[in-house]
Amino acid sequence: MNVRPYGDTSNDGKVQLSFTLPVPADAKGIECARAFAKKMGLADATVVHSDPVGDRHSFYVVYGTTTHTVDPDEIAVSDAGPLALSMEEIETLIAERLGRDVVFVGASTGTDAHTVGIDAIMNMKGYAGHYGLERYKHVKAYNMGSQVSNEAFIRKAKEVAADVLLVSQTVTQKDVHLANMIELVELLEAEKMRDDVILIAGGARITHELAKELGYDAGFGPRKYAEDVATYAVLELIARKNRG
Repeated sequence: MNVRPYGDTSNDGKVQLSFTLPVPADAKGIECARAFAKKMGLADATVVHSDPVGDRHSFYVVYGTTTHTVDPDEIAVSDAGPLALSMEEIETLIAERLGRDVVFVGASTGTDAHTVGIDAIMNMKGYAGHYGLERYKHVKAYNMGSQVSNEAFIRKAKEVAADVLLVSQTVTQKDVHLANMIELVELLEAEKMRDDVILIAGGARITHELAKELGYDAGFGPRKYAEDVATYAVLELIARKNRG
């Protein structure tokens, strides 16, 4: 069954979008925003908010109606595997199926200075009631923080014999995260380490599909927690062990 966005009544097609234009925040700027929304296919486009952003840029919020629909039954989703296990289930799996500690090394790499994401996964307190990897039994978690070069990241992985590398990427302007992620894969391959580690990326604009395209084993986007990452990593380690 095809569906449209909901605004005031079911399937009325009402949507709200925001964007910045390189024009002053005046009457002409508002008309530019409305014309742009109409060219995107929105009917009854109305600029409901505008603000200056510097001298010659302006920010707009536009409300309008779309005629486009989507059929949920035709949508395929790519994700990093099964539903997350609990912390206790993961701990039991490690003890019974691996029989050793699992070593995770995580960092916000490159020029990325944000630590909220990697801290949510790694730090003992975790985030929103989801404990981080430091709290898990049979897990050694090394959180290197932010602005870690790929070279330093790899050196740490060697030093602690890492099983899993976690890369957090929040800064994505001009797709700087893509270049940084690709560089890490290339460096790991040059060091002949790529096949020896599970490489996982995470961040607001990271998807499992994107991560796979860039040479990673898995990717996790928003609303993913330590148990999601740990479930994937531990099950993958078990699978690799079984394959010999």
